[in-house]
Amino acid sequence: MRTSQPRTIYLADYEVPSFLVDHVDLRFELLEEGARVHSTLSVRRNPEARDPAAPLSLDGDSLVLEGLSLDGQLLDEGRYQLQDDGLTIPTVPDQFELAVVTWIEPQNNTRLEGLYKSSGMFCTQCEAEGFRCITYFPDRPDVMARFRTRVEADQARYPVLLSNGNDVERGELPDNRHFVTWEDPFPKPCYLFALVAGALIEKTDTFTTQSGRDIALRMYVEPRNADKCEHALASLKRAMRWDEEVYGREYDLDIFMIVAVDDFNMGAMENKGLNIFNSSCVLASTDTATDAAFERIESIVAHEYFHNWSGNRVTCRDWFQLSLKEGFTVFRDSSFSSDMGSATVKRIDDATLLRTAQFAEDAGPMAHPVRPASYMEISNFYTLTIYEKGSEVVRMIHTLLGSGMFRKGSDLYFERHDGQAVTTDDFVRAMEDASGRDLGQFRLWYEQAGTPVLTINDHYDPRRKVYTLTIEQSIPATPGQSNKKPQHIPFAMGLLDSHGVDLPLTLSGETGNGPVSRVLELTEASHTFEFQGIDEQPIPSLLRDFSAPVRVEYPWTREQLMFLMSYDSDGFNRWDAGQRLAVDVIRSLVGAPSHLPVEPRLVTAYRHLICSADLDQALVAKMLQLPSEAYLIELTDQADVQRIYQARKRVLNQLALTLRDELVACYHRNTDSGPYELNSEAIARRAVRNIALSWLLHINDEEGRLLALRQFRDAGNMTDQSAALRAVVNSDFEENREQMLDEFYQQWRNDPQVVEQWFAIQAASPRAGRLEATRSLLAHEAFDWKNPNKIRSVIAVFAAQNLVNFHAEDGSGYRFLAEQIVRLDDSNPQIAARLVSPLTRWRKYADHYRDGMKAALETVRDKPGLSKDVYEVVHKSLAD
Repeated sequence: MRTSQPRTIYLADYEVPSFLVDHVDLRFELLEEGARVHSTLSVRRNPEARDPAAPLSLDGDSLVLEGLSLDGQLLDEGRYQLQDDGLTIPTVPDQFELAVVTWIEPQNNTRLEGLYKSSGMFCTQCEAEGFRCITYFPDRPDVMARFRTRVEADQARYPVLLSNGNDVERGELPDNRHFVTWEDPFPKPCYLFALVAGALIEKTDTFTTQSGRDIALRMYVEPRNADKCEHALASLKRAMRWDEEVYGREYDLDIFMIVAVDDFNMGAMENKGLNIFNSSCVLASTDTATDAAFERIESIVAHEYFHNWSGNRVTCRDWFQLSLKEGFTVFRDSSFSSDMGSATVKRIDDATLLRTAQFAEDAGPMAHPVRPASYMEISNFYTLTIYEKGSEVVRMIHTLLGSGMFRKGSDLYFERHDGQAVTTDDFVRAMEDASGRDLGQFRLWYEQAGTPVLTINDHYDPRRKVYTLTIEQSIPATPGQSNKKPQHIPFAMGLLDSHGVDLPLTLSGETGNGPVSRVLELTEASHTFEFQGIDEQPIPSLLRDFSAPVRVEYPWTREQLMFLMSYDSDGFNRWDAGQRLAVDVIRSLVGAPSHLPVEPRLVTAYRHLICSADLDQALVAKMLQLPSEAYLIELTDQADVQRIYQARKRVLNQLALTLRDELVACYHRNTDSGPYELNSEAIARRAVRNIALSWLLHINDEEGRLLALRQFRDAGNMTDQSAALRAVVNSDFEENREQMLDEFYQQWRNDPQVVEQWFAIQAASPRAGRLEATRSLLAHEAFDWKNPNKIRSVIAVFAAQNLVNFHAEDGSGYRFLAEQIVRLDDSNPQIAARLVSPLTRWRKYADHYRDGMKAALETVRDKPGLSKDVYEVVHKSLAD
């Protein structure tokens, strides 16, 4: 067991750096037995620092120091001090040049931080604190320097040598080696440094900016992935054009590069001019990627490109400000995706993630504000709160200011802070200064953790023709925070009459007809709004377009929800009404006698969806998806997972059995025998058809089985082939299941990304993913303990998606997860810490689950030498 607690770092303790670095000159000697790094820093004291005589303290991790010189003079060991986490030189002049030589072993770096090897290539990951694993340096985002990097390596093994900026020099060296020198003219923090060296092929394209500059676009991949680059490059060009048109941001270097890497802890990294991507987040072809993967890749490519301004040109002062770059950029990529496809479907996807996972994070032991006040290990704070809730905070500013004023604010932000490391307050202040709006209270969204709850009551006075809406807001206590202040919440709403027509919303005291949808601004603990000129009892449409990341509590009847499903003009709320109706029906059956019937009105509602070809099929596909077990658990105190699973399964069985003929007709109606097309209409058709197929297989329908077999073998795209496989894997057709799994693996065994899909389909299946079957996947020839994607596709998917087996009442699923966390903690603590998440909310579950989850956490806690990554999550989870 760890005997000392890792140090907690507090935002309140922030001080400006004692030293600034103006220029960094790097030379990498890449060898098979390791790498020698020569670093020359131009350093000066920071005139704003508190201590004018402070020693020089540099961060370092897992480094061998081979040389240290100050202004050309070699320093003996008496002139400096080496610690486990850095190097200190007590006495230095006010301005000097420091030369450091370090030796590292990238081939043995399983943490995948700093410089490491993946599939035979050298690559880097420096965010958040990986640069200190390369050389000694003030590894903090508010130290921004210009980098010049020379990379030297064997020419045959590593013909491609890449780093940030522009290629300024290249040549040959003795012993069949060569070099390339890269220079980045823009100052950047060291977390944006990148290096890649390998036997890669280059795919090229060009982009002409709005000012007429031609930008060279280059994508580097392993030869086997040569046919998977087109979609990423096309997505990049769409993102570049969109950022010019919507934000006025033009790319600033002569070249933009993307590299695909198989072994990567994150999804992608926005290193200046050289974005490094997890292969699963950038490689796509019709044969190997699903529709969802194509859409996800477009979004991630855009996200990393948008960081060039919202993250690179303007970066965060310290890691407490992480959402400054991530929240703003997620908002930008979400807006881009909405413009590229269906805005309603994108909003549904974003809200689903928030309500299922981020709200759970807000209610758990790791709850933290969008701008955290403290942390032990910053890698634990790359969270949905920072990214997704942070995006929602920016989105609310956009809602409150309007598109025009928001654009003025973003222009001012980029102009005012270009080349600087700043804070969330600086971002909000730019929005205030541009718009003239006071966002003082709104800043609480950055400071307070937890999900606000809006409790809503209404009353209609037919004599006065006045509809009264009372909204009370509260925020539950979270670790370290109680007695929360009311927040500034934009609340979009509408009212429908008995014919489904939107009514004008005219507040008391206003003249004329108001808009049919309007945003109310909530700033107090309780508000009462009176709408005049309402001729009949209306049905409220609340929180339209999910205008704020809050919970809404309102006593809708099932009749009202069915009405909203059919008539609400707000697409998001039509979907939400269907979700609320299904939630109400499923929850009413949790633990209920088996003879209790399923609500017939739910069957009627779903029949209408399945049979109405004139409805937006993209929205229909979303509305046909029953609320997930994870979301149902999130809505339940003392959750009994097995009972929730059985109740949901019972509703799905009844729907599929009753609507069997309609499902078959729906399947055939949406079948397209033409070539694969990647457009909104074709994607929607495939989604609806594959939902119909999955429902038929859920009830083990024989015709459905034959349809699935035919689709699996005839599919001309991965969307349809994997959907057919998933449907059969989740059925009772065991012989077909095993045969199709084997056929799929044999067909795609040489494609790592498709094999990861194969693993995930099994690990997520209540039938195929029972614990022993999931455990056997860890021994499969294609599984690799050093590859985060393989780990996620089996262990993380089992714990997060296969809830009925993970939450087995004997606790075996919990013990399995604890075992894997302990195993991974020594080799890759970042991944190990993220795997702890499903155990952290053990208090939410019924007693017979709770005890097993707590015991699993205690097993992890008691591991000798526990990493600080895992230590923080486990100890906060077990704390009173």
